[in-house]
Amino acid sequence: MALMRTGLDVFIHLDAHLSQWAALLGPWLYGVLFLIIFGETGLVVTPYLPGDSLLFAVGALAAREGSPVSLPWVWTLLSAAAVLGNMVNYAVGKWVGPKIFSRDGSWLLNRKNLDKAHRFYDKYGGKTIILARFIPIIRTFAPFVAGIGTMSYTRFAAYNVIGSIAWTTTFLLAGYKFAGLPVVKNHFHYVILAIIIISFIPPVVEFVKAWREKDSSS
Repeated sequence: MALMRTGLDVFIHLDAHLSQWAALLGPWLYGVLFLIIFGETGLVVTPYLPGDSLLFAVGALAAREGSPVSLPWVWTLLSAAAVLGNMVNYAVGKWVGPKIFSRDGSWLLNRKNLDKAHRFYDKYGGKTIILARFIPIIRTFAPFVAGIGTMSYTRFAAYNVIGSIAWTTTFLLAGYKFAGLPVVKNHFHYVILAIIIISFIPPVVEFVKAWREKDSSS
């Protein structure tokens, strides 16, 4: 429980924690940020890592006078992390496939999550790799599903680069541009919380729709 409270505090007060990490780690902060963004989609078991909110907070940190973070450098690094994370996830899907998923598996590695991502892919086609970048959970499983065999690597790579750059650019610039506004500066933790909630609306909607379909069919 204490660990959960600590994790929630980090998520909500990302600006304060980023400042602490910057003071403690110096240039090594870039490496930590790279690993977090990479791990969110590169590792199938870590979709809970902050993505949207972290990018917004990093953009806000870069906007501060005398900031330890350079916006061009962090944009380049985190865009690369996002691209590489998806590439690794695609490779895992290609070589391991659905074997690591079981219908009665854990809350994360189960067939339902895999099928949900597959339905999303079937609905939107190749654009899924771009759209999924803006949807937590789905963005972790979309490249895995693509790697199973439904998309060639060349096509996946093109969508991957476009989606990753669009995602990092959107949230980094949003944080950078709006961090100076009084309403954002004085209520930053509420802004982060709002980003987290809004990001999870699509998966929740999909869950409710699936639950209703299951309930009506039974």
